[in-house]
Amino acid sequence: MKATATPTKLTGKLHIDTAMGSFLGDKRIRLLEAIDKTGSISQAAKAVPMSYKAAWDAVDDMNNVATEALVHRSAGGRHGGGTELTAFARRLIAFYRALEKESQVALERLTGNLEQNGVADIADFRQVLKRMSMKTSARNQFAGPIATIKEGIVDAEITLQLGPDLALTAIVTRESAENMGLAVGRDVVAFVKASSILLLTGEDAHISARNRFAGTIASIHEGPVNSEVTLSLPGGQHVLTAVVTEQSVKRLGLEAGQPLTAVFKASSVFLASTD
Repeated sequence: MKATATPTKLTGKLHIDTAMGSFLGDKRIRLLEAIDKTGSISQAAKAVPMSYKAAWDAVDDMNNVATEALVHRSAGGRHGGGTELTAFARRLIAFYRALEKESQVALERLTGNLEQNGVADIADFRQVLKRMSMKTSARNQFAGPIATIKEGIVDAEITLQLGPDLALTAIVTRESAENMGLAVGRDVVAFVKASSILLLTGEDAHISARNRFAGTIASIHEGPVNSEVTLSLPGGQHVLTAVVTEQSVKRLGLEAGQPLTAVFKASSVFLASTD
């Protein structure tokens, strides 16, 4: 007797793409919920599960692109500091979970409609949707409205306002700016590769890099060849991560709490529109 095939249905994990950027999905929501429950990034990482470093990277990314901070760090604690969610983060979680329920209802309705129309192989649709999703390897992601646009003959200089005293500048071709519909006031997402960032322990007038972010070293993750240095930027919400050689860390005498300036060229920034 031939076995009856189990009906295929559409299921999915909700990923929010808003003016704040494409930054929020099921795994990060579960991380926020675990932080709220345990008050510890270490315990929250185990609950998800994910590595401790990956958890902090996710928190830094979310704080960078959100309009308000989602997680606050506090001094002390068994693991060198506690964490707590902001009221904004709790509202965001509630919104996500409500939207998740509605999206699943919509997918179930779509499954029924496809079957009624004789479209049996729903798995094909899932594969197409999967291929259409986009991820980037750039370590640093920021979001904000365009403050100014200076057009040249070939290129355009785009400045994003990340905070009251924090701005980032990118250079793109005029054609790209026109194709993306860039305009003052429009929200965009900026990406910067960690390997494109130089670190200075003091001001250097001879470096022509357009972006200079003064901050304090929040953490250093050492590796056998390269190290990851994360700076906490003014305002406490945003961070910037650079990858430098282990020899550079030792030569500069870098350590947590030390003031540092991160510099990178405007041409090292690439932009993505959020709509």
